[in-house]
Amino acid sequence: MSNLFRLILTQPMFNALVVLYSYVTFEDLGLAIIILTILIRVILYPLFYKGLRNQMLMQRVQPEMKELQVKYKNDKEKQAQEMLQLWKKYDVNPFMGFLMLLVQLPIIFAIFHVFRSGITNETLGAHLYSFLPAPETVNTISLGFIDLSQPNMIILVLAVVASYLQSKLAIARRKDENRELTKAEKTSQKMVFIAPAIIAIFLLNLSAAIGLYILTTSVFSIFQQVIINKKLETERVALNATTKLA
Repeated sequence: MSNLFRLILTQPMFNALVVLYSYVTFEDLGLAIIILTILIRVILYPLFYKGLRNQMLMQRVQPEMKELQVKYKNDKEKQAQEMLQLWKKYDVNPFMGFLMLLVQLPIIFAIFHVFRSGITNETLGAHLYSFLPAPETVNTISLGFIDLSQPNMIILVLAVVASYLQSKLAIARRKDENRELTKAEKTSQKMVFIAPAIIAIFLLNLSAAIGLYILTTSVFSIFQQVIINKKLETERVALNATTKLA
């Protein structure tokens, strides 16, 4: 299983990092990490959009789901059948959140492993494709002053702030919908402060390469969230108009 994980995820990501480092960023490991992170997020964009759209639709059908739960509280089989029909009607997948997690976690673990290990003689020997030349030297200093092999307070602070802003943006979208928050959403409100705190604690002992990955992911996610929010708002208005006409 570990060999399959390495073959499908870890090794391709490592070699992509080596190519970016050697041929694109003029041997700046930090820029290579930023570009690779953005490329991965762009590839995953359709999944994130579909997940957030599904979340919006699930929130929309909550009142009808509650009605069905009350109406068929003594007939669980009928309740399940009606729920399935409701989800089908609105093109909703109640398991989308789990599926997104299932897809993302292996990728996150692979990225974490690649960035934590870095480009060294050991990792080059273990993961580099035979048709790629190994870099003669690997400079872990990015932008002339950030040592990516060591913890860095500048990266830590920026990553924590970006993570906080990303979480706040997601919460703001839900508040703008003028509805009662679900239990899960109320829990996510608390994570606005908890998640950045956890990131800060971890980055105190992890290399700046991991911090740079988290920072890039959060900043990209902020822009991605803004774009998706606009698209979802357009869809929400269209759905409301359709419902009123019906």
